[in-house]
Amino acid sequence: MTRQLLTTYQSQYYAWQLTRRAASDSIESLASTLVDSQVDLNPHQVEAALFACRNPLSRGVILADEVGLGKTIEAGLVISQRWAERRRKILIIVPANLRKQWHQELQDKFGLQGLILEARNYNTLRKAGHRNPFLNPQGPVICSYQFAKSKAEDIKAIDWDLVVMDEAHRLRNVYKPSNVIARTIKDALAHVHAKVLLTATPLQNSLLELYGLVSMIDDRVFGDVDSFRAQFSLAHREHAFQSLRARIGPVCKRTLRRQVQQYVPYTARRAIVQEFTPSTEERELSGLVADYLRRPDLKALPDSQRQLISLVLWKLLASSTHAIAGALETMARRLQAVLDEMPALPELAEALDEDYEALDETAEEWRENDEQDASSTRHDRQALAREVEELRHFKDLATSIRHNAKGMALLTALGRAFAELDRLGAARKAIIFTESKRTQEYLLSLLVDTPYGDGIVLFNGTNSDARAQVIYKDWLKRHEGSDRITGSKTADIRAALVEHFKERGTVMIATEAGAEGINLQFCSLVINYDLPWNPQRIEQRIGRCHRYGQKFDVVVVNFVDRSNEADARVYELLAQKFQLFEGVFGASDEVLGAIGSGVDFERRIAEIYQNCRDPDEIRASFEQLQLDLSGEINEAMVKTRQILLENFDEEVQEKLRMRAADSLAALNRYERMLMDLTRAELDGFATFGQEGFTLLRKPGPNLQEIELGAYELPRRSGDAHLYRLEHPLAQWVLQQAKSRDLPPAHLTFDYAAYGTQLSTLKAYQGQRGWLKVILLSVAALGTEEQHLVVAACTQDGACLADDDPEKLLRLPAVASSLEADGTVEEAASQSLEADLETRKQRLLREINQRNLGYFEQELEKLDAWADDLKLGLEQEIKDLDAEIKEVRRTAAISVTLEEKLSWQKKQRELEGKRSRLRRELFDRQDEVEAQRNDLISQLEVQLKQQIKEHKVFDAGWALV
Repeated sequence: MTRQLLTTYQSQYYAWQLTRRAASDSIESLASTLVDSQVDLNPHQVEAALFACRNPLSRGVILADEVGLGKTIEAGLVISQRWAERRRKILIIVPANLRKQWHQELQDKFGLQGLILEARNYNTLRKAGHRNPFLNPQGPVICSYQFAKSKAEDIKAIDWDLVVMDEAHRLRNVYKPSNVIARTIKDALAHVHAKVLLTATPLQNSLLELYGLVSMIDDRVFGDVDSFRAQFSLAHREHAFQSLRARIGPVCKRTLRRQVQQYVPYTARRAIVQEFTPSTEERELSGLVADYLRRPDLKALPDSQRQLISLVLWKLLASSTHAIAGALETMARRLQAVLDEMPALPELAEALDEDYEALDETAEEWRENDEQDASSTRHDRQALAREVEELRHFKDLATSIRHNAKGMALLTALGRAFAELDRLGAARKAIIFTESKRTQEYLLSLLVDTPYGDGIVLFNGTNSDARAQVIYKDWLKRHEGSDRITGSKTADIRAALVEHFKERGTVMIATEAGAEGINLQFCSLVINYDLPWNPQRIEQRIGRCHRYGQKFDVVVVNFVDRSNEADARVYELLAQKFQLFEGVFGASDEVLGAIGSGVDFERRIAEIYQNCRDPDEIRASFEQLQLDLSGEINEAMVKTRQILLENFDEEVQEKLRMRAADSLAALNRYERMLMDLTRAELDGFATFGQEGFTLLRKPGPNLQEIELGAYELPRRSGDAHLYRLEHPLAQWVLQQAKSRDLPPAHLTFDYAAYGTQLSTLKAYQGQRGWLKVILLSVAALGTEEQHLVVAACTQDGACLADDDPEKLLRLPAVASSLEADGTVEEAASQSLEADLETRKQRLLREINQRNLGYFEQELEKLDAWADDLKLGLEQEIKDLDAEIKEVRRTAAISVTLEEKLSWQKKQRELEGKRSRLRRELFDRQDEVEAQRNDLISQLEVQLKQQIKEHKVFDAGWALV
């Protein structure tokens, strides 16, 4: 049966419903974002996004879900919502190694084209005349913490609509003067009224960390550090816990993995260890290079980067003889250039970065000074020549080794792992991670003549090899005319390689930098050919496959050289202490949180390799590292975090169950409205089917950006253009419907044609009457929300109750001229206007009541803040009282006159200071009170409603 088209009146009503600004605490406020996004609907993520948007007076929130629950998606929903509201100054600050992942997630799941801002393109933009490169009208700006700190003045100059900070636990010590990055960023963002902090571990070792994180959002939740200590340092007292929990409740939300297993099913991880023994030649090379790297005075490494580049060389040495050979040749060439007195020395870090692609990001994480140290040019020529000769010798030895024992072990490991995949029923697909592009080439040559050879895909930071280009050209041809092609060559090549791996590939060999931000839940075998020393990097690798949507257990293969004490110890620590490779959830929050960003841990391991030679020394160093790590995981603080941040499972699960139902209903309703509206507005221009429609010709002029062809809503097959509310064609449809000037008309609704029972309307069959639709805009608390108010009455003046008028507008209808049907009776007119006014007033009361709740929440916060500051002032006097008492006691027991006089002088000084403080206390308390009252006055002004009313249409109606 052909569906009846909407009348122009219903079209305009639907268009306003789809574009109106809904209340910030309602699921409708996110509905358009949910329609537009390519994400499955997980209720805990919708709940978190609503929590972040709920109170317009709030200056931000901490989203503290456990690892693996998709905090990026939660923040993405908030970002998309702001973008849809045309609030588009959005900044995302993340660890350097997560920038690409964020960029990819925003593009794939939310259709937002972010800009990763770093030194190179920042300088390019400045040279091109952009005064502040952080202003990007095309999409959100993404940068690292280090870069944000270095460009704090640029950030401070922009009135941001939203700032998101990922892995925000690195800011938790902002109250300490030593945390320069956190303090600088806090100062730069002090004026921002909407901040979202993401961290699985908001509280690790001290309650003061919670104080620090909350102060990043809003300085007025707690007073100063001293008053916080005074109130909560004895937080084992129950009332102190309850008070602290109540204070942080409005700004911090945490959901646990066990609470959402009904919605997010998890598979397990299974570990396979592949042991290998290096050849005599490989051991000789390793020994020579290790001894070289441990020397105190090396000419080849710039002093300012020695620690960082040594780490890279240790990693390349463990990767393959091909990787270390290339690095040694690079170093020899650089030293030779010094000997030859070449004017411009090649940049060693840049040259190494071409192979070890993670070097650039590692450097930023380590915050090394990346200027070359020119002192190497002043070393004596004989020493330089000797070192060049040594490096060439090492390189020749590395080049002469044709087969690597670890490479041979890979062939065995693939057989074992694929057999395990067969047992699990999973597809035979493997991703092999290496830290070196040269090793990647070696692995390609190793596997190309094996049964896996035809299905190999290389994936790295450039993707410029011949294989990648062939795959890319084929992909472009297959997806010509669809939204799969973004126009960004880098992003499109990545998408092409992933799709090729999914549909035709067997083995993907990927570098660290290349594999950031890709989702491979169709693959369930991760092979760590080179094992990073940073546990968070390992977690990210495994997370490419072990993620939401994975249907099988994920097999993780690691290589261990048992003859190398340090290598064996590293694996043992990562496997047992961090539990990275087995179990359902991978690394625990406790451990990952304890090591912060993982960089210090990586540095500690590098120091062991650098400084320890014999097995006993290595064993002792790793035991100390493990002991230090255990000390950082404080069981008392784990319990404290549970009490302060976690809600009862039953309470959370019930809330999520309701949120799931509400979200799905809203999503279905909005999708249905959008497609019904589109069908009506594109009648004659498109053909419609179950999944979407095909645009046959353009509906108007000046629509060059709109392409012909198949369209479908997100989360369908993905082979057509994605039809979103933000799509230019949808925007045209909405504008067409909203811009019509609709004269009063008669609408005849067909109850039977709707196909579903609406029992409350059935009583009105055979009756006629009048209806009116207005758009009510209410501005208060710095935001505006819009509501469609519909009133309807019968010809004899009986009003339709509750939401019956809205239900009426859902029914199939035919519009006709009003003249033939006469004019509205006065009784009916009065009844209609009275009902419309009643509905308006009820709505305004609800909005006012809700806003009053937000106002009172802020009032409570300000009162507590003012009390904290007063407590802090009083605490200073108490501390002085205690100090004076101690001085008196010391003076009393002094044995000489000089000592007594000295202590009494000290006592007089302290008493004078106490007297001054007591006088100041009243002044400062008055100051705090004045500040609080000033803030309340500002809030009261914002609370006043500004109301605008727009008539959408009037119509007569009949229900047949």
